[in-house]
Amino acid sequence: MKTDMSRYLPILSWGRTYNRTALSNDLVAALIVTIMLIPQSLAYALLAGLPPEAGLYASIVPIMLYAVFGTSRALAVGPVAVVSLMTAAALSNIVEQGTMGYAVAALSLAGLSGVMLLAMGLFRLGFVANFLSHPVIAGFITASGIIIAASQLKHILGINAEGHNLLELVISLTEHLNETNWITAIIGILATGFLFWVRKGLKPLLKRFGLPDGLTGVLVKTGPVAVVVATTAAVWGFGLAEQGVKIVGEVPQSLPPLTLPSFSPDLLAQLLLPAFLISIIGFVESISVAQTLAAKKRQRIDPDQELIGLGAANLGASLTGGFPVTGGFSRSVVNFDAGAETPAAGAFTAVGLAIAALALTPLIYFLPKATLAATIIVAVLSLVDFSILKRSWNYSKADFAAVLATILLTLILGVEAGVSAGVGLSILLHLYKSSKPHIAEVGQVPGTEHFRNILRHDVITHPSIVTLRVDESLYFANARYLEDKIQERVAKDKSIRHVILQCAAINEIDLSALESLEAINERLKEMDVKLHLSEVKGPVMDRLKREHFLSEMTGQVFLSQFEATKALGPALAS
Repeated sequence: MKTDMSRYLPILSWGRTYNRTALSNDLVAALIVTIMLIPQSLAYALLAGLPPEAGLYASIVPIMLYAVFGTSRALAVGPVAVVSLMTAAALSNIVEQGTMGYAVAALSLAGLSGVMLLAMGLFRLGFVANFLSHPVIAGFITASGIIIAASQLKHILGINAEGHNLLELVISLTEHLNETNWITAIIGILATGFLFWVRKGLKPLLKRFGLPDGLTGVLVKTGPVAVVVATTAAVWGFGLAEQGVKIVGEVPQSLPPLTLPSFSPDLLAQLLLPAFLISIIGFVESISVAQTLAAKKRQRIDPDQELIGLGAANLGASLTGGFPVTGGFSRSVVNFDAGAETPAAGAFTAVGLAIAALALTPLIYFLPKATLAATIIVAVLSLVDFSILKRSWNYSKADFAAVLATILLTLILGVEAGVSAGVGLSILLHLYKSSKPHIAEVGQVPGTEHFRNILRHDVITHPSIVTLRVDESLYFANARYLEDKIQERVAKDKSIRHVILQCAAINEIDLSALESLEAINERLKEMDVKLHLSEVKGPVMDRLKREHFLSEMTGQVFLSQFEATKALGPALAS
């Protein structure tokens, strides 16, 4: 019973061994992450089209729930750039931004995503994420990063501009360029430049002054806070809000409120597809970060339990004034580097953000929106990675085509079309590759019992025997391809009397493939050629025994390829 409870409540596992050292390390990590998350949370709420306090609310209860249900010791859950952009893209097509209905729709989107993630976790559907090609996802994130950065230029320049894709944004920005507020532009450009410099140049500078690595790391992470303080003070001190600089304004001084998503069937129907896409993309991003960080400490991540943890976090966001959340790369890496040992670090971060929501919100009244936009731009441009195009081109032209198509569709049509295309292309890419499996004709390596591709090695073959090694499971999409290959090979060589399928790489044969094997057997029989199988795996053999195929097969099933050639071609095996 304890084991079952620990599976669904990982806190019971790490909580039993929690000690003072872990507490100390988690508190230090929480302090550093809290400092980083305050401006970041406000910025991502702005990106999602929501009031700034929604970003704080979405970072408090969700991360506490993840600490209870999640399996990663370092993952920090909350608003992230790509999911925030997808939220804005989904909601702006349904509800007008800035209205109460928009906020309720955001709650509903988070709730729907939470239910989907929970259901997938409970039914152990974590493998679904494997159907998304990593290069395709990298392409989508790269294109999303460009769109996000472009969408924030309006705040940097202090103008009005709208658009759901890069083309619309560029046209809108160009049309309104003459309305630029130069004071806002100066603040935005200086803030962006400073944040880029902090990432690249501050650490080497501090090291020259002899500061230890730990302290320099903390100071680098506090760069966004320094920009927030400096620009807020400048706007307040010089009265820049009266000169057209757009500011955050009044932010409620409170803990996350209790909220309820909408249960309107019409609204939920419209949010169904966006919620599914956000759930999948959020899970893929989260599990990738979690597994990367866990590997560094030889810890284990349970994908199905991660779905439950993220589902609980999103349900928490929907009930406390937030919007869809997932595990973020930058905040999780900071959490890990700062020494977080358990998910309790996330809970302590939530407490820090709750204190900020209660006590510090009056201080950000004069915070310019250009500063938050600068924070977003610097954060998302680190996601842009065009090297995936060169790498995929060199490695696989099919992968390159899928990545390029995803990037272009996302930039031209927007994130929803882009992620839908990414999901579709990932599945099509898998089907395309597996529909034409590698089928090698093999022969015996002299003096051994090994068999290798006749095109790559000097091997021994027998004129009356052809052995084909199928390097893929057989299923409906590739079964006909195997039929055609065997037909083509046998038809051009009248001396063939035996065809052996070496099945070492075949993990499954579905019913369609079984029917193809039956058809192959019948055709070969008509040509006076026998069909044999070798090295069939146990589970595959168990399934074949349920049908009449083995009893009707003209040849035999051999334990090994060497035994097959020894029995069918004595001169070959000698």
